[in-house]
Amino acid sequence: MATEKKQEEKERMHPLNKNRGRYDLSALIDTVSELVGYVKPNKYGVDSVDFSNPVAVKLLNKALLSYYYGIKHWDFPDENLCPPIPGRADYIHYIADLLCESNFGRHLLGNKITCLDVGVGASCIYPVIGVTEYNWNFIGSDINENSIISAQHIIDTNVQLSNKIELRLQKNRKDVFYGVITLEDKIDITLCNPPFHASAEEAQKGTLRKVKNLSGKRIKNPDLNFAGISNELICDGGERKFIHSMIRESKKFATNCFWFSTLVSKQSNLKGVYKALETIGATAVKTIAMGTGNKSTRIVAWSFLSKEEQKEWRIKRWKS
Repeated sequence: MATEKKQEEKERMHPLNKNRGRYDLSALIDTVSELVGYVKPNKYGVDSVDFSNPVAVKLLNKALLSYYYGIKHWDFPDENLCPPIPGRADYIHYIADLLCESNFGRHLLGNKITCLDVGVGASCIYPVIGVTEYNWNFIGSDINENSIISAQHIIDTNVQLSNKIELRLQKNRKDVFYGVITLEDKIDITLCNPPFHASAEEAQKGTLRKVKNLSGKRIKNPDLNFAGISNELICDGGERKFIHSMIRESKKFATNCFWFSTLVSKQSNLKGVYKALETIGATAVKTIAMGTGNKSTRIVAWSFLSKEEQKEWRIKRWKS
């Protein structure tokens, strides 16, 4: 029963997600040998990775990137957020579908597409997957200079990422698009995984719940199983305020971007997001449901382009 439930959860992923099936742990261990020390039978007697251990989680994700995506050099400081690859890949595949829909069902690959990843992080994960899966170009922004340095190292040490990703430091911590997008930029879609928590206390409570669910144990001061420095997880006002700032700033770049998008993890924030988009004059709003494991989330995407502006965009940027 438990195995069937786990497979059901995997089937919620996008059909093109390489991690949709059960992990081939033998192949992953062959790829990253250190992983073997963190694989053991779970309570159902099935070999599994200890997801409550941040070292095990990082090694697993290194192995997934190497085995499925050909990324052989992927490292960053342990205090930085270690992103779960399956969920990040889902976001990329769903925005590929959105762009395809905007192009009358024709998929868009290669240099025709430029994406902006807001909060690229030390792991550079969305650009890594977007380049290896679709050969898109990326701009990655971040407020942390060390994260930019780490992401650049990943780009420089993997030949398939060369000349595909440009990194930009966001110098004002209160801004999202201001200071990153120039008036000359043409960006086909932006993406963002906003800081989730409004305070360190809130983040700690979330970690306690997660570790208890994964390990079945109450631990007073657990390590974050996906790590994460404060600006990756916490911002003033949490997810709600960050997304509202993003929406407000997006209006200035209405004709620079075809689509803006963001993850919205908290369903309670959706009503306010829709209201803000209506108030600011978005011409199109799309909500895309996502689910990985026992977590449900969604992408909200919006555009300010008129039908005539969309047509002109397709002709100038996407037409073969």
